[in-house]
Amino acid sequence: MADPHAHDRLIAALGAELAPVRRLRPPWLRMLGWLAVVAAIAVALLARYGTAPMLARWAGAPDLGWAGLGAVLTAVAAAWAAFALAVPGRRTAWAWLPLAPALLWIGASGLGCLRSWIAPATRVASAHEAGDCLFFIIGFSVPLSVLLIALLRRACPLRPVLTAVLVGLASAAASASLLEICHAFDAAATDLAMHALAVGLVVAVNAALGGRLLSRDIGRVA
Repeated sequence: MADPHAHDRLIAALGAELAPVRRLRPPWLRMLGWLAVVAAIAVALLARYGTAPMLARWAGAPDLGWAGLGAVLTAVAAAWAAFALAVPGRRTAWAWLPLAPALLWIGASGLGCLRSWIAPATRVASAHEAGDCLFFIIGFSVPLSVLLIALLRRACPLRPVLTAVLVGLASAAASASLLEICHAFDAAATDLAMHALAVGLVVAVNAALGGRLLSRDIGRVA
């Protein structure tokens, strides 16, 4: 004869093995934690270089200021979108959130090539100096990407590659924003090409490696 209490005991045994799950904080709140790290790096750079050269460049060539603002807003929007997409059930439309600030960043950066004067407190970067900008953006993007991926893994995103692309965009834009503090060069074609190459590399590597890291838990569950 079947034990009438076997079903209840099975449920109790399974329930005893479940670990409590802590509820995730809202995406915007988790994004602020990542931005706090970016802000701490910015404070350290400002303590080293000061604000005067950066403000002089922006005052003499407002397009540089708008490009810097676009980079900051792109970092914020991309990070927010990544945290939002990491929550199951959120719409893919969140991925479009960084589009408008990214267009501002790209468009304002390109205006420098149309100017006939050199922005104050700047000069045209040599090929070697433009290469230093590339390494700066990539160098800061690596730890910022690692931190973002670590924060996102708890949410187990259902669109890991798309989320990783946003991670790359947020990290590269944040790094480009930090570069503005110590970037003593005008927006010349060589310099902008290196910036674009750095951003493209960061996004591509995040899509390849970050997507795998974010999807590993999904594969294990499946």
